[in-house]
Amino acid sequence: MPIGQCPGQDKRFWKSTDVFDAPCANCGKVLEFWKDEPKRRCTGCGETAMNPNFDMGCAKWCSFAKECLGLTPGAEADESLCQSLIHEMKAVFGDDRQRIQHALEVLNFAEQILPSLQADPLVVKASAILHDIGIQAAERTHGSSAGTYQEIEGPPIARAILGKFGVDAERIEHICRIVGSHHSANDVDTPEFRIIWDADRLVNTAEECADKDPQQLPEWIDKVYRTDVGRDLARHKLLGAETP
Repeated sequence: MPIGQCPGQDKRFWKSTDVFDAPCANCGKVLEFWKDEPKRRCTGCGETAMNPNFDMGCAKWCSFAKECLGLTPGAEADESLCQSLIHEMKAVFGDDRQRIQHALEVLNFAEQILPSLQADPLVVKASAILHDIGIQAAERTHGSSAGTYQEIEGPPIARAILGKFGVDAERIEHICRIVGSHHSANDVDTPEFRIIWDADRLVNTAEECADKDPQQLPEWIDKVYRTDVGRDLARHKLLGAETP
């Protein structure tokens, strides 16, 4: 049965602060968003631009949100947040296209592994985007991009970024533990961490395996990777095996 739009989602009842300008994460063109508008087509580059301040108001909890707005609150909010995190990651890395691309490739592999495990999608995606966020700070402070220093410098930067977007404290702590352990695996062994561990390895796997005996690769894959899908993807990349 169709329902009428409630006052909470009726723009006639909204304030001037409920509409604002925000830059496209892809090209930087300034676009106008309503607070409940998760995304729109950028008039500058033609790509989909996500609303960095997406706020569904009462639709966050209302059981009629899908009928009222035609979207699923959790999925839309998570997608918008992830696009905002990508924007923040790009701002931190600046002109370092290689590290931006690395983070996006890790995110891509993490999203491929994610459906195979019972894991929090937001924690996985945010961790993938921010896992190397401390690398430049490590170079400035310690003169090295070694994983040990990344794990020291990354969590405070990730915590500040996540706090800007109102991510709950429990998730922030989980994400920061992953960022602070993604080289050493010292402090966490959750499904979310295992996904990031494998996704990061998959991006780096050709470099890691350059000097390995091809006959030893199957055993190495089984030992190093921590998810079944991660192992399948590694076998496909390194051995040309078919993925299930």
